[in-house]
Amino acid sequence: MKKRIGFKTLGCRLNQFETDALASKFVGLGYEVVENSKDIDVFIVNTCTVTNQSDQKSRYVVNNALNHGHTGMLVITGCMANHHKEQLEKRYPNAYVVDNQQKSTIPQLVEAHYNKEILPSNQNVGGVFDYAPAAETFHTRSMIKIQDGCDNYCTFCIIPKVRGRAVSRPVEDILENIRQVVGFGYKEVVITGVNISRYNDNGIGFSALLKQIVDINLDFRVRISSIEPDSFDEAFFELLKHPKITPHLHLCLQSASESVLLQMRRMYTYKLYKRMVERLRAVDPRFNITTDIIVGFPGETEADFQKSLEAVEELNFGHVHTFKYSKREDTRAARMSNTVPESEKSLRSEQLRQAANDSKINYRQQFVGDQLKVLVDTVKDGYSKGYGEYYVPVKINQVLERNKLYTVKITGIETWGEEPNLIGVVQN
Repeated sequence: MKKRIGFKTLGCRLNQFETDALASKFVGLGYEVVENSKDIDVFIVNTCTVTNQSDQKSRYVVNNALNHGHTGMLVITGCMANHHKEQLEKRYPNAYVVDNQQKSTIPQLVEAHYNKEILPSNQNVGGVFDYAPAAETFHTRSMIKIQDGCDNYCTFCIIPKVRGRAVSRPVEDILENIRQVVGFGYKEVVITGVNISRYNDNGIGFSALLKQIVDINLDFRVRISSIEPDSFDEAFFELLKHPKITPHLHLCLQSASESVLLQMRRMYTYKLYKRMVERLRAVDPRFNITTDIIVGFPGETEADFQKSLEAVEELNFGHVHTFKYSKREDTRAARMSNTVPESEKSLRSEQLRQAANDSKINYRQQFVGDQLKVLVDTVKDGYSKGYGEYYVPVKINQVLERNKLYTVKITGIETWGEEPNLIGVVQN
């Protein structure tokens, strides 16, 4: 009887890539893989530690599984495993706590556990790029990891501590990864990493890599995930016109106040950010720009916050992830004074969320009456759902085939849960 392995993934697309790769490896080894913690032999939690809330969510997932009777093997990995390794080992003495550098060795660890073997230290050598292309994953889009780590050291950010210094994956490994997953049947690849705009493999930068990716003579579309706005060159803007590249970027802002950006040690100004948005919208007036904004950073005044609020309306973001500033030990911001009271953070967060929701609806409204190429990722209860090339969710009230592209005419907007989805009809 097959052993069942459950996964829970928190945080970024990099974690999603690594979970998908591990899950695919386990399928190849003969395990049954699920995305929950019910009736399983092994539970692998891929954690996030970017905020205090991320730590709380990660602990909740582990505790919830144990409280509901999980008695099998427990593996805790991801950024929280790097940041709080000793704490986790003390709190969960029967768990395997595996850091990011060794995450790729988890299949060997599980095999050794069930074979009652001790994994020799010379075999427990992983690597941040030591993942095979994933044939079977939890997603219809294939994540492609090109880079890991970060050298920016923003004052609020713990990521350089838990992911390490910036390293880039060899170009040919990336191209071969894409060839293989497209061969597996994936219609879309998502280029991901911690700071992908700083990609550099022996002098080949991000734009040059992207050119080689779109030149692969196969049928697929390319989505670029979270990216910093400080390293774009002319070649990049030209490449965005390529039909394989989808018109969407998650372009990190964090604040529209120049003084706050300076205190955060971001590598750009709001003036530069706004210019980049204008360049993107020159490529395509409906180019979807999504972003992150932190409220309540130490020293943020009401005037500073108002600038971020105004930016949401001015730049017509397709979506905004709003974060209340979370103090992380071992960062420069943790030592800053002029902290913003929690009540004020909550008030600003709610104001920004409302503005972001208005912006989202306004952005999506412009697609009503037009046609989008939708990649279906969910089919259930008589409807299908997926994402068009602009990375906007589309609901179709008929059963379609998962992982297939459809031309869909958008007929309106329907609030589904708290999300204003486009609704549409398949065109024959």
